[in-house]
Amino acid sequence: MAARVLQVDPVAPAPAVIAEAAAVLRAGGLVAFPTETVYGLGGNAIDDAAVARIFAAKGRDPSDPVIVHLADRRDLGDLVRELPAPAQLLAARFWPGPLTLVLPRAERVPPRVSAGLPTVAVRVPSHPVARALIAAAGVPVAAPSANLFGRTSPTTAAHVLADLGDRIDVVLDGGPTPAGVESTVVAFEGEEVVVLRPGATPVEELSRCLAEAGFRPPRLVERGPQAGSPGLLARHYAPRVPLVLLRGPERERLQWLRAALAARPDRRIGLLLSDEELRALSPLAPEHRARPLGPRSHPEVAARRLFAAMRELEAEGVELIYATDPDPAGLGLAVADRLRRAAEEVVEVGRTQEGS
Repeated sequence: MAARVLQVDPVAPAPAVIAEAAAVLRAGGLVAFPTETVYGLGGNAIDDAAVARIFAAKGRDPSDPVIVHLADRRDLGDLVRELPAPAQLLAARFWPGPLTLVLPRAERVPPRVSAGLPTVAVRVPSHPVARALIAAAGVPVAAPSANLFGRTSPTTAAHVLADLGDRIDVVLDGGPTPAGVESTVVAFEGEEVVVLRPGATPVEELSRCLAEAGFRPPRLVERGPQAGSPGLLARHYAPRVPLVLLRGPERERLQWLRAALAARPDRRIGLLLSDEELRALSPLAPEHRARPLGPRSHPEVAARRLFAAMRELEAEGVELIYATDPDPAGLGLAVADRLRRAAEEVVEVGRTQEGS
């Protein structure tokens, strides 16, 4: 049976619509809803059967934890065993918002939520629809992204329906999500903050907040999927067609792209590039399809457009997608992370010659 689609105002959601969706959550059903990052697939986090339905609907690997969403940070109490000092600081500063904290899990949280790990990933979203839904449901809501596991994350209700339309109960359609990439995820080792996944809260903002309180800046690490955080698999967020990510100096990247496009004039190739790069490559062959990701100086535009652009290129029948690494500042770090995990191949251009 197809999911019911309920239209909802993203700024002032109608209480009656929210109440209908909240009743589905309380009854053990699954509701997809917009957050400030991407659409989440929500189920009652303290109902193990509902959490199992989330994993089944997505085809999600049971070793990959999901994030528990709360209406208010005061609701943390019976979900975690302790709250380190830097976690208290970050929660007070960045909640509600796109920051996830990995904390010691209390017994009330089913082990399935955390893939059997002793931690639980939690956050308080800032999107009005998400906050209203969780508050009305009266339960913490486990909500990974509302897409098939490993696929491109959904930033519109249409993306959710394309992946999960016959697997879930309700979709709250609140329009496109504003950030476009998932939350930043941090864990704690004593008083040290460790960034497990860069996301919609820039690492620079975390650094400033911690420094003001006398803590060390966060440490960015590479970890496998058993790090207590979702979205850490080596291949993730991937389109259905191969994506090749180019890294290296801009001039060499453009030279490589010109040669690659000239060598394949009859192939329909998709391009995920900055506005500046697309201007430098213009004019493109009619067969090729481009999606501008905005100016290189505004990575927040690339973050907002990235996943939708991947899906649009798929729909246009491209055989291959080329993308380039953004500058790793601000949200550029999150965009670079998603592209690296989406890529079937990463090509380093210009660096071999420089080092020879």
